[in-house]
Amino acid sequence: MRKLILFFVFTILAFHSNTNAQSEPLDSTGFPGDNLSLEATLEVFKKSSSLEDFEKRLNSEDEGINNLDLNEDGKTDYIRIVDNMDGDVHAIVLQTYVNKDEVQDIAVIEIEKRGKEDAMLQIVGDEDVYGSEVVVEPYEDESVEGKGGPADEADVMGVIVNVWFWPSVRFVYVPTYRPYVSPWYWAVYPRWWRPWRPRPLFIYRPRVRVYHVHYRVAPSHRVVHAHRVYKPHRRTSVVVHKRTTVVRKNRPGGVHYQSKTTTVSVKKKNGKVTGAKKVTTTTTAAKKGNKAGVKKTTTTTKVGKKGNKAGMKRTKTTTKAGKRGKKTKVKRTKTKTTVKRKRRH
Repeated sequence: MRKLILFFVFTILAFHSNTNAQSEPLDSTGFPGDNLSLEATLEVFKKSSSLEDFEKRLNSEDEGINNLDLNEDGKTDYIRIVDNMDGDVHAIVLQTYVNKDEVQDIAVIEIEKRGKEDAMLQIVGDEDVYGSEVVVEPYEDESVEGKGGPADEADVMGVIVNVWFWPSVRFVYVPTYRPYVSPWYWAVYPRWWRPWRPRPLFIYRPRVRVYHVHYRVAPSHRVVHAHRVYKPHRRTSVVVHKRTTVVRKNRPGGVHYQSKTTTVSVKKKNGKVTGAKKVTTTTTAAKKGNKAGVKKTTTTTKVGKKGNKAGMKRTKTTTKAGKRGKKTKVKRTKTKTTVKRKRRH
């Protein structure tokens, strides 16, 4: 009997431990932005026919994209869309009313036209919602064979995606278009919308992770003009700012953590794989007053020759930003190159 009681006790403890572990996925930052995937948001924007359609899809429970509850009332927030337009530049803001007096910007989709049928786009997550400005963009891989060299070296480069043919982008560049401003505000929402209880992160995050394939965290702001257009219009909430300030102070070792690994195989024209490039980037921003940031990048490039592994190049870069007045930056780079020659028979 005693053994049976102990068995049930350990089973219950194990269940609670597993539930707590599931409640916060490994890629969680602890900030409210965990509940709105920027990659999934861009995917919804891509297939929308207009900004009004985009707003409706974004707030649809069936789409499963919006999981935000910034005012912590136990219900999802209605996300409204406002377009700040300046000539051929658009800064399309996603924002919500936290209460009847305060509006909080969540993210902004920035678009610039580069040619007759050429436009580029990025989405920027607000620092009060995501902990820091997070920039995400559409992404495609392009394999380019290297020139010369004994190992037929190949390189992989990211391509800036032309979003001109997205229906939502074409919509905002129609000559008769007028900047869209959502007519909905605090306590005044469309009849079709009903808020729902946000899903736990261990359910929400896997659901939206499928959208990450064609999008990536961008290394920098590319849509510069649109970002300048947006800045004077940014709106923030005292309630949200206080909440995220607490998160920053309480996060052990830092306020933001992000890790991403990309592996790409490069094929020759004859169909054989000639190389693979693996890039892992880890960024950690520490608490104020301590070490301000650590950025580690590891790149491994393997290049084959006629089906055999011919060489390996590994590069590690570590960048540290220290306290003000002291050492502010330490950069270490290690490069190791190993070449295997073809065996003689």
